[in-house]
Amino acid sequence: MPTTDLVLAIDQGTTGSTCLVVDASAQVIARHTVEFPQHFPSPGLVEHDPEQVWGSVLAAIDGAVGGGRIDTSRIAAIGITNQRETSLVWRRDDGRALHRAIVWQDRRTADHCAALRERGLQPRLRELTGLVLDPYFSATKLAWTLDHVEGARAAAARGELAAGTIDSYLLWRMTAGAVHATEPSNASRTLLWPLTGGGWSDELCELLAVPRNLLPEVRRATPAPPPPAGSRDCPTASRSTASPVISRRRCSGRPASTWPRPSAPTAPVRSWCSTPAPSRCRRRTAC
Repeated sequence: MPTTDLVLAIDQGTTGSTCLVVDASAQVIARHTVEFPQHFPSPGLVEHDPEQVWGSVLAAIDGAVGGGRIDTSRIAAIGITNQRETSLVWRRDDGRALHRAIVWQDRRTADHCAALRERGLQPRLRELTGLVLDPYFSATKLAWTLDHVEGARAAAARGELAAGTIDSYLLWRMTAGAVHATEPSNASRTLLWPLTGGGWSDELCELLAVPRNLLPEVRRATPAPPPPAGSRDCPTASRSTASPVISRRRCSGRPASTWPRPSAPTAPVRSWCSTPAPSRCRRRTAC
């Protein structure tokens, strides 16, 4: 069998998409960047065409690995990093976006954010999320799309729509709609994910008019080996059912025999990781 010793890393940025191929020694052995157009409908508005974003990702991958430059059977995993707060809404049946993606720089919801502040909501939102009420974050962008595309809120109520940041859209496209997911660092930039983790906040979704059924599953992105025996730093066992949102995923993609061996005896390997939220793990790493 061929050795799977490469990682395909996708950096989906604001002006272009870059694909890197990284080997087991963390050396970049191939890379390619493809830019895509920026759309400015009027001053203060910034949009991306999701099909152009997706096309740039495919072209960047092809530029890095195509033409026999890389044996793709060696690729063990794909990683995504992305422009954070840029968000969009798309149809579950065919993956077509309802509207161009609204970019993190866009200011179209400034008046709406000001109205929410005037209602006295900022202290509560700051308490729950650590963020301020600002168009920079995703929630008011998603609400704007639902309010300005005809029939969108009715379609959302029928469960016909999905929404998320760019990473979740790329995962959806890569898996032909089989996976609608994101991870906590992206979720934390939406104004809908509380500092305590544990799932999308019903309170925040109601305050910001974003139906929770649109939002992706939130999964851990960087599993790690279990802590030493007796350690209370990351008590996964006692919290196995605390969160229905964080998916139960294997603690490491590597065989246990390849994990670093600490000097102290280790606990038996746990097959599944179920810590409910990064903020509850004192090690500050994914378990």
